[in-house]
Amino acid sequence: MIIIAIILDIFIILFSLKYAWWYPNLNKNKTRIMMYHMVSDQLDGKKKSGLRVSPEMFEKHLKYFSDNGWKFIKMSELKDYANVPKVVAITFDDGYLDNYTHAMPLLKKYNACATLYLVIDRHNNDWSVKKNPKHNSGVLAEEKKLSDSNIQEMLDSGLFELGGHTITHPYLPNTSLKDKEFEMLECKKILEETFNTKVESFAYPFGIYNKEDVDIIRNSSYDSAVTTREGTSDLKSKYELKRIKASGKDNFFAFKLRVQKGFRGFI
Repeated sequence: MIIIAIILDIFIILFSLKYAWWYPNLNKNKTRIMMYHMVSDQLDGKKKSGLRVSPEMFEKHLKYFSDNGWKFIKMSELKDYANVPKVVAITFDDGYLDNYTHAMPLLKKYNACATLYLVIDRHNNDWSVKKNPKHNSGVLAEEKKLSDSNIQEMLDSGLFELGGHTITHPYLPNTSLKDKEFEMLECKKILEETFNTKVESFAYPFGIYNKEDVDIIRNSSYDSAVTTREGTSDLKSKYELKRIKASGKDNFFAFKLRVQKGFRGFI
């Protein structure tokens, strides 16, 4: 009996650390900016990827927000909903084809909307190796990306708006100031001219940036920028906005904890 009690205690401790269910909930007046990449099933025979949220799980996420009275907004609307309870902004990074084939129909079904942070040079580009040369599997380069016609249809639907995410998705710590400025600012110009749309928000590649990068965005015509840091932010930090990770490694319980608390747990 003592051994069983010890095992049970260990399980409870580990469960509590993994999911932090006891941690205080975030203020509901803080907008949840959700970070997604792909809406697709995991690849057979490959290690499970946090970047891939299945279509079934993505629909559960949207249904949760819809059923619980959350308001869906685009990032360009963020300033209009400061301190308004239960507001959520869905964001997608990079520009994967499944954002069109899988995500868009579900957004329409739940009367939702999203901001797509689009890489210009996205086709056959395995930018993960720029951060870590060991990430040379080629999987990312082979992943189907959005065509310009896909993107135009997404914009025309009213369900999506575009955000800047650089031209080539560089690793900013290894990029010169001149190249940073070109990558971060020129992508906005290209997107606006290509799709005849306004681009107001930016996402730092890999979520890795420094003060120099923030200053580039602050001194530009971008109105906001998002990071990969977990949690919520207010407009005082609008060039370093935190997001809530939607991970393909999470179950639905973990997703709800992230929405309520800003993160899943400590392990």
